[in-house]
Amino acid sequence: MRLLQSILALTLAASSATAVPSESIKRREISARGQRVDTKYFHEPGGDNELGHYDIRYFKQKVPYEEHRPALQHLIRSYLTTFRSLGVETWLAHGTLLGWWWNGRIMPWDYDLDVQVSAQTLYYLGNNLNRTTHEYNYFDPISGKPMKKEYLLDINPHHSEITRGDGQNVIDARWIDLSNGMFIDITGLAERDSHSPGVWSCKNFHKYRTTELYPMRETEFEGVPATIPYSFDYILTDEYGHKSLVTTQWAGHRWEPELKEWIKIPKDDEKKEEDKEQKA
Repeated sequence: MRLLQSILALTLAASSATAVPSESIKRREISARGQRVDTKYFHEPGGDNELGHYDIRYFKQKVPYEEHRPALQHLIRSYLTTFRSLGVETWLAHGTLLGWWWNGRIMPWDYDLDVQVSAQTLYYLGNNLNRTTHEYNYFDPISGKPMKKEYLLDINPHHSEITRGDGQNVIDARWIDLSNGMFIDITGLAERDSHSPGVWSCKNFHKYRTTELYPMRETEFEGVPATIPYSFDYILTDEYGHKSLVTTQWAGHRWEPELKEWIKIPKDDEKKEEDKEQKA
């Protein structure tokens, strides 16, 4: 696995290792009633599925539907180009990998993104790049003017723990948009069971064999170079089922094969589709 390579020229992002003062892990004292200690490092505003996908430290307000996909596009482009420039191996995972399978883009109903790294890479990031900010430069598609955004790479101090523990720290790191709190979840894979060599897993019980992950495949996602696991099709069907690769209507969106895009279904049409399914 590669950790450090000669730095590649960036086309979309420029990284700066500006250290951000570390924050203490929030903990609560165990009360007389025996409440458990809050060991969770990353916190979200909560309340609903959407509010569960912002980092509470940088959250201001919900990003509207029309704006959240472009914000996620900047997130993944900045992350992938920055990691590639640093020679750090990372690959698409979970729903983000599924979006790649359909059309190489983020699915419009997604609120966050998922990537994975090896435990060895995670250790390197924790020791060398934790709490660093990275600048991302791009051109506004409407005005054509140069724009700049800033992102934080934050490594969970619990990342080196082999077991799931109390389940509050299954996310090992995040790439966070400092302007709105949106993030990419980063999880580390390791051979956690000495009795099962060649089986890699995260703290959330997702398991992969070495031959399913490697050799990694080079591709593109949202217009920038990206890496995916070798057996991406098996990994997707194992996690989401075969229907995930053929279902053409989901979460209020319809797949349009001519456009190769998921299109939001108007509310009236969505209601008609639901009524039709109930009568069938």
